[in-house]
Amino acid sequence: MKDEKFQIKLNVQIGESLDNLKTETYSVDVDKKMVVLDAVHELQATQLPELAVRWNCKAGKCGSCSAEVNGKPKLMCMSKLSDYNLKEPISIRPMKTFPLIKDLVTDVSWNYEVNKRIKPYNHPNSSEYITMQQIDVDRVQEFRKCIECFLCQNVCHILRDHDLKDKFVGPRFLLRLASLNMHPLDTENRLGDIKDEFGLGYCNITKCCTEVCPEIIPITDEAIIPLKERVVDEFYDPIKWFLRKLFPKK
Repeated sequence: MKDEKFQIKLNVQIGESLDNLKTETYSVDVDKKMVVLDAVHELQATQLPELAVRWNCKAGKCGSCSAEVNGKPKLMCMSKLSDYNLKEPISIRPMKTFPLIKDLVTDVSWNYEVNKRIKPYNHPNSSEYITMQQIDVDRVQEFRKCIECFLCQNVCHILRDHDLKDKFVGPRFLLRLASLNMHPLDTENRLGDIKDEFGLGYCNITKCCTEVCPEIIPITDEAIIPLKERVVDEFYDPIKWFLRKLFPKK
C-alpha cells in the first residue's frame, strides 16, 4: 500500500552570489517516509529544474548533500521529514562557511588544499616485525570514519564567523592530524606544524563539531583535546623547556 501524499512548504535559497540571493517558498508533494533530499528532488522534477544541489550516494556515506536545514547543519539524505513540524515551512540553505557557487552548492575546494599541506603517513624504516595494540587499531578506524561532509568545518565558529582559514585548518583536519600523530607506527613529527601552521590554539573546544558529525566521531574528546595535551607536553612542559635551554640543538 502506497503512503498517502501531502504537501509541505520548502523555503529554498536561490542565487549565484551574495548580491542576488533570494529565498523562495514552494509547495511540494511528499510522503512521510521521504527525507529532505527527496523533497528537493521533487521540487527539481516538478517546478525548479535549474535548482543546483550536490548529492551522490543518498545513503549518508558520501558527504555530498550537506546543507543547513532549519538553520542546522545536516546531511539532507539523512534528515527525515517525519522529524520536522511539517505544518511549518522547512528552510534549506547552503553551508555558510564556504563560498557560494549556486543555490545550495558551495565551493569546498579549500578543504582539499589544506589536506595537501599535511605530511602523509611515514612508515618505520625497519625490517623488524612491529605489532599494534587493538586500542590503537580501534582509534585509527574511528577517525577514518569521516566522510568529509565538512559539516564540522561549517559549524566551527573560527571558520564560520571569523573566517580565519589562513590560520586555522578546522576540526576535520585536526582529526586527520590526530589520526596520524596517534598512529603507533608513524614516524613523522607534526607537532610543530599542528601548533603553528595549522592553528590548534584557535580551537576553544566548544564541541560544536562533535555535535553535528553524522558519523558520531568524538572529534573534540578523542582528537582535539589529546592533540592539545601533546603540544603542551612538547612545547610548554617546564622541564623540557629547561633541558632545551641547557642542551640546545646544533
